[in-house]
Amino acid sequence: YTGTSVPLLAATGFLAWQTRPTAPTADVKQSDTNIRGFRTFEFQYLLVWFLAITADWLQGPYVYELYASYGWSKAEIAQLFVAGFASSMITGTFIGSVADAWGRKFCAILYCILYALACLTKHVNVYGVLMIGRLLGGAATSLLFSTFECWMVGEHKRCGFPDHLLRYMFGLMFFVQYLAAIGAGWLAQFAASSMPLMQFTDSIWYGGSTTPFDLSLVFLLTAAPTIHFLWQENYGEQTDSSEGVAGLSQIGVSFQAGCHALASDWRVPLLGLAVAAFESSMYVFVFNWTPALDSCSSTTPPHGLIFSAFMMACMCGSSVFNLLDESISPIKVLWPVCLAAALSLGAVAASLFTTYSEATIFFGFLAFEACVGAYFPCVSTVKSQIVPEEARAGVYNVYRVPLNLCVVLLLLGDLELKTSFAICSTLLLTSVIAIALIGAQPRRIGQ
Repeated sequence: YTGTSVPLLAATGFLAWQTRPTAPTADVKQSDTNIRGFRTFEFQYLLVWFLAITADWLQGPYVYELYASYGWSKAEIAQLFVAGFASSMITGTFIGSVADAWGRKFCAILYCILYALACLTKHVNVYGVLMIGRLLGGAATSLLFSTFECWMVGEHKRCGFPDHLLRYMFGLMFFVQYLAAIGAGWLAQFAASSMPLMQFTDSIWYGGSTTPFDLSLVFLLTAAPTIHFLWQENYGEQTDSSEGVAGLSQIGVSFQAGCHALASDWRVPLLGLAVAAFESSMYVFVFNWTPALDSCSSTTPPHGLIFSAFMMACMCGSSVFNLLDESISPIKVLWPVCLAAALSLGAVAASLFTTYSEATIFFGFLAFEACVGAYFPCVSTVKSQIVPEEARAGVYNVYRVPLNLCVVLLLLGDLELKTSFAICSTLLLTSVIAIALIGAQPRRIGQ
């Protein structure tokens, strides 16, 4: 794993440098006061974002490992994962409206509090407590991937900065996110191996796989006061107390508009099928990569180092997509990406059916993660071309239904690893077919 990480790090560094976000020169020539104001805003947001996203990434490598160390079965661990996933999906449908009403700064601090509580539950080997931790963590994740971005956009507009700089800020945001993920994997690996998992009382444990969660707690406790002192509060367009309730009442209307859009254009449900097939496979991968590598290794693999390698592969995939000529239609890129992802997990499934080759499984996972990195910016562009603007939120919420159903069935089905990855490969082939059918109508998707 170390031998793979070194050249992968070099490739990631080169591609990251080639695609690094740079501020438009036309905007830099503005008044010194405006430039200083933007640089202050840039620092205030990116510092908080780095602390918040690192706290999230630190937990990724050792979630499954910790539950397994406590002695819970694969089926019981699957239930914990589904609970966290369901909590995130459900709260994600309305959390944006709530943040608009309660304030984005307040909800960002609330993220720190909820996730900190979730970290504390990891020390308690009681299934009910671990379940509460997963529910809290799922809600916190929804806050992380909505509230922070909303605050940044709202503050950017409040300060009157040029629109071109907003795109630059998004580029920096994702750049920092990937770098934090890579570093978090290494840090989690160091922390988990620094001391063994030990029992304090009958149900309370410390050390070992709990240590990355303690580090995450430190980042969260640092982020909360940083948000309090550096950020100003901002809200949605309306700030009265009824906004949150009004926002919640719009969910049904939005969902209805999404269903209407699905019925009015055949490409919209076909794209939803592709999204559900790809992203459900990704969530199943998140659950299964740890037991898959554990099953073919004579010793416990370095999960933190492996997680960093996955994130580097993901960043490489994203960077390669960004380097492509803008004249190339995203739909022409998307289906080869999905095909490569299908072949990657197909190779993993074949290995699990036959040789249990650790190298084949690991490199298959790396290839899949590279595909994931290219998939998200690509599919976001395709969705922006196909999904009608007036029903966008509703369509995206409708897309969650088959996605959630696939994930729940695959995780709670207690399938063998080889069967699970074979199904995921088949799902990815389904996404290839769906995208190819959409791409057969090039003039209708902005080409």
